[in-house]
Amino acid sequence: MIAFGIDIGGSGIKGAPVDLDKGALAQPRHRIPTPAKSTPGNVADIVKQLVDHFDIPDSMPVGVALPAPIVHGTVALMANLHKSWLGIDAASLLGEALGRHVTVVNDADAAGYGEAEYGAAHGVPGSILVTTLGTGIGSALVVNHELVPNTEFGHLTLPNGKEAEAWASSAVKDREKLSWKAWAKRLQDVYSQYELLLNPDLIIVGGGISKNADKYLPLLDTRATIVPATMRNSAGIIGAAALGARESHA
Repeated sequence: MIAFGIDIGGSGIKGAPVDLDKGALAQPRHRIPTPAKSTPGNVADIVKQLVDHFDIPDSMPVGVALPAPIVHGTVALMANLHKSWLGIDAASLLGEALGRHVTVVNDADAAGYGEAEYGAAHGVPGSILVTTLGTGIGSALVVNHELVPNTEFGHLTLPNGKEAEAWASSAVKDREKLSWKAWAKRLQDVYSQYELLLNPDLIIVGGGISKNADKYLPLLDTRATIVPATMRNSAGIIGAAALGARESHA
């Protein structure tokens, strides 16, 4: 089955048809810069340009990942795009722009679902926790192939009184010039709490720093297997497409 996935970010809007049987892009992705004034209307125009770049049938499911919590299609909070997105029914807005049904999800959820279904957790049953170490700590929780939407585990308060992402994001490592060993101790504080609260069967660690996973993951002591993400930049597009296809057949 082919579905279309779109990943909207603060600097670029990327999309491509996705082969959901293979969990891979069916065509090379197309990218258009995010407009400087990233209002809902301006972004919707770019999304239409992006979809029009491809010759896809009207019946093809479309999933869109936005950098915001999405509650029943509506933007609950917005940090990386124009503030006028707050409270917008993004699913209806983009659906009208494209003239087709659109599913809108949080970007961390889309990438996490992509990893859980097609990447590092492919074929693994049970509870999958996907975390992204970057400026903050993004999270996605997938339980028996069902997404638990809009988790914000990066904001969990640790026993030391620190917020997880303020204590152990990769940005903190860079800012405080922490060694791999010192940073791993902080990550241990975070993942110990995640395990205490969630008891996942598998933990996936993504973000740009995951390419150096061999320097810190072996230093962590977790009950669950903990592995680096494998899908890199395509996870959001593939996850959005998969979630769009699921909703269209629900």
